[in-house]
Amino acid sequence: MTEPARPSVGLAVVHLFCKVTPLVDREEVLGALKAAQARGDQVVTASMLGHKSDLCVMALAEDQWHLRRLQTDLVTAGLDVVDSYVSLTEVSEYAKGVPDEMRNARLHPQLPPEGKPAFCFYPMSKRREVGANWFALDYDRRKELMYEHGASGRKFAGRVLQVVTGSTGTDDHEWGVTLFCVHPDDVKEVVYTMRFDEASAQYGEFGTFYVGMVADPAEVLTSVGVD
Repeated sequence: MTEPARPSVGLAVVHLFCKVTPLVDREEVLGALKAAQARGDQVVTASMLGHKSDLCVMALAEDQWHLRRLQTDLVTAGLDVVDSYVSLTEVSEYAKGVPDEMRNARLHPQLPPEGKPAFCFYPMSKRREVGANWFALDYDRRKELMYEHGASGRKFAGRVLQVVTGSTGTDDHEWGVTLFCVHPDDVKEVVYTMRFDEASAQYGEFGTFYVGMVADPAEVLTSVGVD
């Protein structure tokens, strides 16, 4: 048997951004998602806006092989994966000692949250530039800046759930940020507000943004023309 590929803590995460092809089979796609859930994995589906992709499948699993199986099944069902992001749930080094409830929420988030259909994903890293090298700062200074950054985010409690997953060594950036919001403009406001924090203004680098609406798989498929 294949050896499991399990994180020592937390969950493996993949975001699959897909486009519909003429070969897509609705029942096979739904079957692939149901099979993942039957394996105990969490699956979030979102209908995407813009040209970058038609839909997103975000999956969280205890074993990376489960994510590989889901990706294979979706491609076999006729979806074209045009972009992706691979990461792991984590507790930040600046959040050591947080209560167990907060630690578990970060390592084992329960998704998608109710009442927050607006969806956004983007990757980010910290700069390594002369005069703005995050990794040249000492730990206490980095911790201070991250506390300020976290305080800005907490102002949106109830409106925004932010899921930050680590991707150093697993993808092109250092973190993946997934936002679940009550309203679409909550996405704009929280990203705009937090960019004024020094941790972002001086040291943040952002990748491609993907925006859409969370819905159950059948509704998402219908919205992208897969009937």
